Amino acid sequence: MQGVSEEVDTEIIRDAPPHPRTSGVRRALTKFAGRLVAERQATVDAVVQAPAPLQPIDLTDDARVTQVLDLAERVGEVVLASGTGVTDTMTQVEFIAATYGLAQCDIDVTYNSIRISADRGPTLPPASTMRIVNYRSLDFTRLAAVDRLTRRIRRELVPPEEALAALEEITTAPHPYNRWVATFGWSLMAASIALLLGGGVLLASISFLATAAIDRTNRWLNRRGLPFFFQHMMGGAIATVPAILLNTFGGRIEANSSLIVAAGITVLLSGLSLVGSVEDAITGAPITAAARMLELLVMTGGIIAGVALALRAAELLNASSPHIDMSSSSYDITNLPVKLIAGAVASLAFALACYAERRALAAAALSGMAATVCYLFVQYADFGPVVSSGVAATVVGLAGGLMARRALTPPLVVAVAGITPLLPGLKVYRGLAALLNDQQLLGLNQMLAAFGVACALAAGVTLGEWMARFLRQPRILRRFQGIRRPVLDTMN
Repeated sequence: MQGVSEEVDTEIIRDAPPHPRTSGVRRALTKFAGRLVAERQATVDAVVQAPAPLQPIDLTDDARVTQVLDLAERVGEVVLASGTGVTDTMTQVEFIAATYGLAQCDIDVTYNSIRISADRGPTLPPASTMRIVNYRSLDFTRLAAVDRLTRRIRRELVPPEEALAALEEITTAPHPYNRWVATFGWSLMAASIALLLGGGVLLASISFLATAAIDRTNRWLNRRGLPFFFQHMMGGAIATVPAILLNTFGGRIEANSSLIVAAGITVLLSGLSLVGSVEDAITGAPITAAARMLELLVMTGGIIAGVALALRAAELLNASSPHIDMSSSSYDITNLPVKLIAGAVASLAFALACYAERRALAAAALSGMAATVCYLFVQYADFGPVVSSGVAATVVGLAGGLMARRALTPPLVVAVAGITPLLPGLKVYRGLAALLNDQQLLGLNQMLAAFGVACALAAGVTLGEWMARFLRQPRILRRFQGIRRPVLDTMN
């Protein structure tokens, strides 16, 4: 710790001495700001370039070194499986290793593996380990628990064996809610999306029931090992059938049944790692970005295939397919209070379906409301859906990052939940319907617009989170970005 103190003193000596009254005010403001910022940073923000750890392990003890590397990889496994980008995953893995003295580590994180090679000096061979990440899990409570464990390691320098035991308890613990609560969350999200798109109570109720059927069916299929592509295909078909039935047997009921399909598609899209794939592409992890993007495209293709099969089956049975009004906007400024509430509830429901903690639900709801109001007003100013989505997502990433730090919740939870109401489910369905009706140009236009909106949402969240991280970083620590060893943020 002496290196930091000496360098800070050098900087202070170089500056001209301030006026005593000004200096007193500055110290008071700095002390007050320090209290506000203390322990309010995200875990990935707590890692700065600083000197050696406070309590390093014995680097000659192979078992001890392997234990630390195993701990770091297991933390990275949970973080990566939850959809976190490669850069943030590497930061947390590097932080855990450096806390126990393994500061010189080469870390390679890909879509499904984590590799660490630790340099133990010129007289000892490097220690290397690898872990395969063979699952994906939207369990935000588990992610938050690992985040708290990392904070605890940061504050208390927990022994590696104790940290491993705590991590094992976290990863083997059951979900905090019953599965029917998650089903209710997905269904409530679909109903809120239907209201947000302009549907009434009838369409929201049908969307609720259809999504409940999708979730229970896919859980049953997942227990029997059916690949996720076919699960998404089944989900797309189930989302379309109620709309066909309403359009065929609804009689004089005036309702845009296509919104039921759009709500179902939005729910299915929300479970994919959109933010992580684009964030990896932006932050310099092209291999993992390509793998995640390919998975995203394949799963989206499954949804499209399911919807297409249902529409073709309806055509063969002489049933009436849902009518689509291409001229109407997916969002408009009418019924603003209802849409703001619907956006907030949709984000809250998504967080609930992903087993988020209770204190994260309010932050997710506020994030969804902020995204909705930003999108509506920017679109009302004729900036187009792509620009509107990017602006709204940037606000969500910034505000969500700050709110997440206040709630001691990983920023990913708030950010991903916040952009959920803006996912382009209606555009995907419009494009598919146009392609099936031999309107190739219109269909490709809608599909490309949906892709542009999705990329704008993910890029905006990435930019907003960077802004939140930059604002939360203490000014004096920015002077030491060139020092090599990453450990604790001791200036808090």
